[in-house]
Amino acid sequence: MIRPVNFRMNEQTAVNNYYQQVLDDVLPETVNFKAQKEFDAYVEKLKSIGVNVIVVNDSPETDTPDAVFPNNWISFHENGDIGLYPMFAENRRLERREDVLEVLESQGFQINNVVDYTSAEDDEIFLEGTGSLILDRVNRKAYCALSPRADEDLFIEFCEDFEYMPVLFTAYQTVGSQRKAIYHTNVMMCVGETFAVICLSSIDDKKERKNVVKHLREDGKEIIDITEAQVQRFAGNMLQVKGANDVSYLVMSQSAYDALTTSQISTIEKHTKILSSSLDTIEACGGGSARCMMAEVFLPKV
Repeated sequence: MIRPVNFRMNEQTAVNNYYQQVLDDVLPETVNFKAQKEFDAYVEKLKSIGVNVIVVNDSPETDTPDAVFPNNWISFHENGDIGLYPMFAENRRLERREDVLEVLESQGFQINNVVDYTSAEDDEIFLEGTGSLILDRVNRKAYCALSPRADEDLFIEFCEDFEYMPVLFTAYQTVGSQRKAIYHTNVMMCVGETFAVICLSSIDDKKERKNVVKHLREDGKEIIDITEAQVQRFAGNMLQVKGANDVSYLVMSQSAYDALTTSQISTIEKHTKILSSSLDTIEACGGGSARCMMAEVFLPKV
């Protein structure tokens, strides 16, 4: 997790992230201060349940307002491979840092190989890490909602390199009177060990929707369907993590938790415990939430 130092609404990402807002009545330094408070409280909650959290401070020298969302530029894999990804916004490319890998190695993690897709930026082709990719690491399936930030050919290349079966679709949200592509898959979908939280109504193409449901069901996932209004409150942006004594938790923001119905919460709690934390400022200005803030480390230990 990357602790923010220059957090604000990123004007370069707002062109196709329709969840971002400008907080007109709040000073920029106040926005960053509030984001830091939310970040620190979130990290403490994760640590309190036994999650090993490695925090790296963002660099004050770079213009990286979205550094708090590291899952978009890097992914870590069980075989010691790392993926580096091409980013849509030019200022987000500054988030990629060699020293993050050095920090992980100093903590005893083994890095065998770096698979670098970043040269695709030269051709304006993008695939933004586990924002674009929902990885079912057990069943070796990768779900991807195509968008300006998720290119089909590069997604297929990733699946070939990392040995995943591709499951492709496009997810939409209503913006004014138009249906526009949701910028990241992880806003509308989360895959846990035995369940999936997904906004099926965002997949307008019925064949694509049916195909996604088929893959989830054949892998034994109970589907928890959420609405577009719940997606707006980041109820799709969740990640299942392991805490102390191998107890699993579904991590989400307080906004996401408050958006869920009693029935949805009960269904989730059949599968896993829930941990929520207030991320109101980060969600409003960044257009991302709890899942985006965690780049989960599956690297082997030395």
